[in-house]
Amino acid sequence: MGDIDTSNTIQRGRENQARLTEALRPSYDFIVCGAGSSGSVIARRLAENVAVQVLLLEAGGSDDAESVLNPALWPTNLGSERDWGFQAEPNPHLNGRRIPMSMGKGLGGGSSVNVMVWARGHKSDWEFFASEAGDARWGYESVLGIYRRIEDWQGTPDPAYRGSGGPVWVQPASAPSPLALAMLDAAGELDIPVFDHPNGRMMEQAGGAAITDMLVRDGRRHSLYRAYVHPWLDRPNLTVLTGALVQRVVFQGTRASGVELVHGGRTMTIGARTEVVLSLGALQTPKVLMHSGIGERRELERFGIPVVQNLPGVGRNLQDHVSFGCTWALSEPLAPRNSGSEATMYWKSRPDLDAPDLLFCQVEFPVPSERTALRGVPQHGWTMFAGLAHPESRGRLRLQSADPTAALEIDANFLSDARDMTTASACVELCRALGNATAFRPFVSGEAMPGEVKGEDLDTYIRDAAVTYWHQSGTARMGRDDMSVVDATLRVYGTSGLRVADGSIMPRVTTGNTQAPCAIIGERAAEMMREDHGL
Repeated sequence: MGDIDTSNTIQRGRENQARLTEALRPSYDFIVCGAGSSGSVIARRLAENVAVQVLLLEAGGSDDAESVLNPALWPTNLGSERDWGFQAEPNPHLNGRRIPMSMGKGLGGGSSVNVMVWARGHKSDWEFFASEAGDARWGYESVLGIYRRIEDWQGTPDPAYRGSGGPVWVQPASAPSPLALAMLDAAGELDIPVFDHPNGRMMEQAGGAAITDMLVRDGRRHSLYRAYVHPWLDRPNLTVLTGALVQRVVFQGTRASGVELVHGGRTMTIGARTEVVLSLGALQTPKVLMHSGIGERRELERFGIPVVQNLPGVGRNLQDHVSFGCTWALSEPLAPRNSGSEATMYWKSRPDLDAPDLLFCQVEFPVPSERTALRGVPQHGWTMFAGLAHPESRGRLRLQSADPTAALEIDANFLSDARDMTTASACVELCRALGNATAFRPFVSGEAMPGEVKGEDLDTYIRDAAVTYWHQSGTARMGRDDMSVVDATLRVYGTSGLRVADGSIMPRVTTGNTQAPCAIIGERAAEMMREDHGL
């Protein structure tokens, strides 16, 4: 069965971690950087071997806070100390707007501040990963087996697709709002199929609609850190150090030998006898790689950073799901339930596609951008938070200084590819058809935005409304060409003792929320490391 924290285990864990962090070792067998959706998985799986000493480093702090554990309070973490607070550069394709790009900072990373959605990705995503990697173990059938193994599914049994007894407690949104049920009915009106859950047959074909799967247990957030690491804190071979900002990987030649970090205002170096794993997310991981001398030679030399390995793909291929909120006014107040997002849908912008290219999350309150908020937001309303599941636009990250504490330049480049604007127009039209369907008439007094807009006015709305889904990925991608950063085993090309395992290795962003695929990336990384080192 999945791990269950008892009060005794929790107390032992606190006391154990106080001892371990008080007396840090000069070196560990493995150093995992980042306690998020991938790093938490890796640290736990490695530490399952009692002979291995694992150090898990996290720049942020504890996850023991009501804003984290209460599913309804997730928006309060945005812009807080639990958010890295990244900001993209002004984008001419968004009418000059700068987009905030929140990422989780603290134990659990994104899985402690996100909307708790468990979305596995589409079959075609994993087949693409396998093709790019040249390794069938990244393919759908293999990944489906991992999902079944790690889940503790609480919905209607579906043994072909769902697992039980794993560490990850997954349940359908509990007692969903009438708005969520209305969305499923509206999908049916548009001949979009409705499924019992969104993580089985629905993501092997054209898509469909379903009640959202969530990482919520007994009414509390069940982050991947809580699922994997929290029950393991009392073990003598796993040290979890918070407030530890990793600045660079330390090398002996091209072999990673440790990391340089800042903790308690002091810069220190801790050695890694076997491997260093970067699981810092798609913005921080390439930043640390570049400060470590891994990246495009010309960019590194610009700041006098000694080049360890010339990999021009580091920081390129930045992708994210971009969303355009469409909002309706409610005829009377209807309090959000659970996380306030309980129904999901994936569908196609064109009938000739063989997989969905649109992503829909219903949100039970208004979610305007800073620009569309000026159009007037209803006091009581709901939003179809919908966008591009497979954007064509690609962004780039650049250093602005040799100083590891200096901000990264983030050129998100949303909507720079004209094909994305075409798909976005189809997305907004489908949103409007859903929200104006008969199913919503008992709850809605009218469409607040965008309304009947066409041509240039629709383009303006899309560029003004565009916001991130917070699914940044792709900036240290797995593959076999000159722009790839890691191979099929997630080793960084041209180095030894260094892997990347987080959303940055995705060759393309998966269809849907990225938390569950990042858990798979963590499981695959740990599996390969244990094989390589006979653990």
